[in-house]
Amino acid sequence: MQTATRVLLAEDDTELCSLMRDFFAGHGLRVEPVHNGLEAAKKALEGGFDLVILDVMMPGLDGFEVLRQIRMRSSIPIIMLTARTSQTDRIDGLNNGADDYLPKPFAPDELLARIRAVLRRTEKQQSSEVFECGGLKVAPGTREVWLRNALISLTSIEFDILECLARATGKAVSRDALAAALYQREASPFERSLDVHVSHLRRKLEDADEVFIHTVRGTGYLLAPQRRSQLLEGSR
Repeated sequence: MQTATRVLLAEDDTELCSLMRDFFAGHGLRVEPVHNGLEAAKKALEGGFDLVILDVMMPGLDGFEVLRQIRMRSSIPIIMLTARTSQTDRIDGLNNGADDYLPKPFAPDELLARIRAVLRRTEKQQSSEVFECGGLKVAPGTREVWLRNALISLTSIEFDILECLARATGKAVSRDALAAALYQREASPFERSLDVHVSHLRRKLEDADEVFIHTVRGTGYLLAPQRRSQLLEGSR
């Protein structure tokens, strides 16, 4: 028996959620609605869904912030919905990692067609997705990490941190952004658990030739390969 496609619907209009759930049930899609941004981010990052339909205007966190949090840790397909007609909103959504963008009001048949198109387009890409950074390889699909072709054993939280950094390779990721993606909340100034996990991760990725994780003072962390000889020269 073919398993129904699971769709997370983040929409605060409960009547629309009920209508969409009934419509898509007849097309092999199992829709689970949530009605605020914080719950949407939490559910999406827990896994188990094939696609997220994300409304821009929601209580708690708006759709753009939910999109950013999800993209820190997941490449799950995301279609954004909005009643706004601004082209800037559409561009912002796509630039931040949305796979498609549909203005309200919309025909259910059109959304269904877009869902199927996005799933076809992303299925192959997700199964083979690997992030490479110097001699480091991170595979979210299998949750495996290799350093110079040697498999590295990481805890679940260490892998999640490394995946966040790998998805933003070459760009600084703030502690707040990491905490939001990992815990769905901001990092406390007195909370050191995130820094401790990063420290453990660094030790596991220690390499005679390269350093991978750098602290960006006042911001957070950066994943970028740098030869130890260059670091020593820079410290002189």
